[in-house]
Amino acid sequence: MALPLIVIPVFNAYRHLKACLESIAKTVPRSAEVLLIDDASTDERIQPLLRCWVNEASAQRRVLLHEKNRGFVATANHGMRLADRDVVLLNSDTEVGKGWLQQLADCLASDRSIATATPWSNNGEIVSVPAFCAPNPVPDDLHAVAEVIASCGQPVYPDIPTAVGFCMAVSREAIKHIGLFDEDAFGLGYGEENDFCQRAEQAGFRNVVCDNAYVAHHGGASFGPLGLEPDANSMQRLLAKHPDYMDKVSKFIQSDPLAGRREEIIACLERAGIGMR
Repeated sequence: MALPLIVIPVFNAYRHLKACLESIAKTVPRSAEVLLIDDASTDERIQPLLRCWVNEASAQRRVLLHEKNRGFVATANHGMRLADRDVVLLNSDTEVGKGWLQQLADCLASDRSIATATPWSNNGEIVSVPAFCAPNPVPDDLHAVAEVIASCGQPVYPDIPTAVGFCMAVSREAIKHIGLFDEDAFGLGYGEENDFCQRAEQAGFRNVVCDNAYVAHHGGASFGPLGLEPDANSMQRLLAKHPDYMDKVSKFIQSDPLAGRREEIIACLERAGIGMR
């Protein structure tokens, strides 16, 4: 089974992008394919960095350049449109831990009804660990944390109301059934993954946590200079399409069904001498 295509939309954020690419090179097999799409970055260091990284393994790595800035949603759709298999949309301000790509691939393959899978993260809203729905520091030893989480019990792939966009594995089956992100409604970004997940759920698919995978997320580094922050307009557009969305998420947060699995992972980390509280 081919591994998912990794699609990374890029806009500036040179330092985080460099760290992201270095982490990918250390953690995925050389057969894994990576598509980098530069959305007209204004930082002159970006394109040389991308070309250098691609040239290290040109058969598996590609870079595409947008002449004009099209925004995150169109850039992500560009990548998904070119894929002939499952996709992992990865923010450029992430760093990935050991085993992450295979774990996400296995999660999607475990159940054809899974549309999206999101790993645990330090800064992943409803998939944040150790603190729930709060930003936690990036761990000093990302790979040690990832290894402990990978071996902490059998994955159960719990359901969540929405994927979180920092790292989102998407099944080709779901894309075939419900299409891509809604560029008309969500334009430059924010709300597109929530809308996608609601459409997937309505079509009978699931959105889950890949609860044996971990990806660190710095947050807010890329696409930020364009003013792409969550705002009332993006939320209004989301609620116009899915009026029950906020109620669904609020109930999930209040009941916190991930608490037991999260505490299990925290206990595994503490036994390994990795304190994250």
